[in-house]
Amino acid sequence: QVQLVESGGGLVQAGDSLRLSCTASGRTFSSSAMGWFRQAPGKERDFVAASNWDFGTTLYTRSVEGRFTISRNNAENTVYLQMNSLKPEDTAVYYCAARVSPVVLTTPTYEYWGQGTQVTVSS
Repeated sequence: QVQLVESGGGLVQAGDSLRLSCTASGRTFSSSAMGWFRQAPGKERDFVAASNWDFGTTLYTRSVEGRFTISRNNAENTVYLQMNSLKPEDTAVYYCAARVSPVVLTTPTYEYWGQGTQVTVSS
């Protein structure tokens, strides 16, 4: 089993940057796919970014491509989401997710989820 804990959210102004962290315990990252999703009030949980570093597969949703970067520190079992040039429309609760399978998916069907961290971007 996998436990995920996110951190790093907060209140920032448009154009600012944040780095979200997700620390995993209970198993290794090894061949697992890791991703980030976000959900605004009253809306669906949407894909943001995901990667499998063993296979070299990385995907971003078009609205964040070029602004956000997903990365991993395997020694610390931690995945990061560096968010630059933040916009008000980025405001949401951000969730870390993990899959047993190494296949990267853009749908919110991952097996393990963190509790979420709030990101609020003011204009």
